[in-house]
Formats: sequence, structure tokens, C-alpha cells
Amino acid sequence: MTSETAATMATEAQIRIPVCEKGLGAIILAPDSRELIRGVRLAPLSLYPDDRGCFLEVARMGLGLVAEFPLETTQISAALNYPGVIKAFHYHLLQTDVWVPVSGMLQVALVDLRPASPTFGARNTLYVGSMRPWQILVPPGVAHGYKVIGLESAFLVYLTNRFYNPADEGRIPYNDPRINYDWETQHK
Repeated sequence: MTSETAATMATEAQIRIPVCEKGLGAIILAPDSRELIRGVRLAPLSLYPDDRGCFLEVARMGLGLVAEFPLETTQISAALNYPGVIKAFHYHLLQTDVWVPVSGMLQVALVDLRPASPTFGARNTLYVGSMRPWQILVPPGVAHGYKVIGLESAFLVYLTNRFYNPADEGRIPYNDPRINYDWETQHK
């Protein structure tokens, strides 16, 4: 058994799906919110518009939320999603993600699956994208997913601190009755 296999098995034993009341959890409106799940970090991004369009710097390796990502194994990927699409939930046992929604808007849902975490069972909802350009760091053991909101597609660029490994990923249906996340428009 390799050391990574042993680490994956140990981490897997530390993952548990909480039983939550129906809802969204804490809606995060500021990067320094005290209601953030332990280990989740947010960083606002600067958007530079002019008469030609706009410029958005996604990440600088060695700085910011990706400062500790190793250059040898960092993977950068992107996903284009159509309006109304829900992609949820999945989690990683070892991998850390940094999400950067670069166009459109996403309703991001996070759930702490780590029983030893002081925020175990907490849910966070973030509304991010072109109207709120934030980077989101999602640590191992935090389930994550999103819904494209609005009338346009959303484009998500994400960086991971290790190459994709299917053995590191777990999946939970978006409508799992234990997480009980409310994906419906809230009409507030």
C-alpha cells in the first residue's frame, strides 16, 4: 500500500454526510465572514474594464490563495455551464480547489463533511461570478457544487493542487436528503 493510498483511506474514514435542515446555510456576503466553513478562504479579484472589454487576473502562482500549490502538480481546468445547470455535490479527500468564476453567475454551495472540524455540518452559500468576482479556496473534506443562475452561461476556471485522481473524489447527489440544500430560487 502506498503512502497516498493510506492517507486517502485515513481521510475517507474522517468524512461523514451531516443531517441538515432544509435551507441554504449561511449566505456569505464578505470574504472575511465569520460564518465561513473552517479552511474555506475567499479573495476578491480586481476586474479592469475599459472600452474594449475587461481584464481579470485569475491567479499568480506562488501568491494569494494558490501560494502553496506545487508547480509540478497544479492543474488548471475550465467548465462552461448552461443556465439552470446544477453540478453538485462532490468532495476530495486530498485535493484543494481554487475556483474562479469568470463569466455568468453561480450559486455556490459548500458543506463541511469533516466530523473533527468545528464547522462540521455547516453549509455556506455564495453568489459569485461577473457581479462578484471572487476566488474560492475549497479544502479537502468540504463538499462543493453550484447552480448557474441568471439567463447566461457561466464559465468557471479552477486550479487544483494536484492532478485529477478519481480515487480522491467522492460524489453526493445534489438533492441528497441529508444535506437538504434548497436549490430553488428564494424570491427574497
